[in-house]
Amino acid sequence: MIGANELKRKMVISVEREPYMVLEVNVAAPSARGAQTMVKARLRHLLTGAVSDRSFKAGERFDEPDVEKVEASFLYRDDQGYCFMEESTYEQHYLDAEHVGEARPYLTEGLVVTVLKYNGAIASLQLPVYVNLKVTATDAVRKGDAGSSSGMKPATLETGLEVRVPPYIAEGEVVRVNTETGEVAGRAV
Repeated sequence: MIGANELKRKMVISVEREPYMVLEVNVAAPSARGAQTMVKARLRHLLTGAVSDRSFKAGERFDEPDVEKVEASFLYRDDQGYCFMEESTYEQHYLDAEHVGEARPYLTEGLVVTVLKYNGAIASLQLPVYVNLKVTATDAVRKGDAGSSSGMKPATLETGLEVRVPPYIAEGEVVRVNTETGEVAGRAV
């Protein structure tokens, strides 16, 4: 059992016998005597993808649902959806765009993600914190800007994701992108 005051991001809990992933947690300390600490959480339903905001008393407890974490590679996207293959069993699974959700602009062929399976079916994806993506369009490097990081310029990456990059990044380079913030963390190593 997990207490409401122990909730953390990316934790999976069962609320009213339904599986949810915790997206954000805020603890509100009481300002009046005798008031209870409240925990406000933003939750994503693992099966439907619906996001909701819920408040819990600090003493509330939650079960951990029977969720299995499995490594899977992203293979391709077609009319049926996004195809992933489990690393251990080579079993292939299709997910529609709605279930892939915010992960879409970070998926490249061969990317290994963590898949959450609930009752044997894929319920959601967890991306690695950083992914490497190729810059397909950006302004040219201007003389004098190559060593400067004073300003940022817009760039489009191979998946269509639009980001801001330092002025020394040129087309064709591979950058490291934080999947939680969508910000570029520099050149890929």
